[in-house]
Amino acid sequence: MNNHREKILVVDDELSIRRILETRLSLVGYDVVTAGDGEEALLVYKKENPRIIILDIMMPKLDGYGVCQEIRRESDVPILMLTALGDVADRITGLELGADDYMVKPFSPKELEARIRAILRRLDRLSSSSQTSASGIISMGSIKIDTNRRQVYKHNEKIRLTGMEFSLLELLISKSGEPFSRSAILQEVWGYTPERHVDTRVVDVHISRLRSKLEEDPSNPDLILTARGTGYLFQKITENSSFE
Repeated sequence: MNNHREKILVVDDELSIRRILETRLSLVGYDVVTAGDGEEALLVYKKENPRIIILDIMMPKLDGYGVCQEIRRESDVPILMLTALGDVADRITGLELGADDYMVKPFSPKELEARIRAILRRLDRLSSSSQTSASGIISMGSIKIDTNRRQVYKHNEKIRLTGMEFSLLELLISKSGEPFSRSAILQEVWGYTPERHVDTRVVDVHISRLRSKLEEDPSNPDLILTARGTGYLFQKITENSSFE
């Protein structure tokens, strides 16, 4: 397997889990660095600049939520959270703070490897598209979307989106006015194969985050609409909008 020795940071306070993941991921070709608590995680992250972070939630000194918040202040590096928490609301908190995805302990190492591969495919796809894209700027009211630079402006002020959030927005815009099911979004943006059962609330939380950043009134959205019984769609781009 050729992963170009992509660097992965594994953060977990359980030594056994760190050792298992370090061994397995190293065997399939990744360069793995580890941390045992939140404070160490931030130090290792700044030193090593990993491509992906596998982040436990319940840790001493600084929990995974705090680590995620700190990293999101400066970076869009993909964060996949590991949680033993049984409450769905606790898992969703990580997504609301900017995590890309989560897995619940106990988890299958093979499933984790599949998630990592999906993340890397998305990153590679973004890298190649940024070099070859000839798309322009979409303007809708106060929102301006630069699909080439992957930047969004609201009232001419730059809005910070994570890589996953922009990929989701870009997908919805690609067929504006047409609904996407949650499973189709997971397949296109997260890279999940259709047969794999994945919690579709991951999509709902990312939609909510997008609305909070782009909509004038997130509770009554004008741009990112709900297709009842289906999923979501972006408002139809019409001649009243502009595409350059």
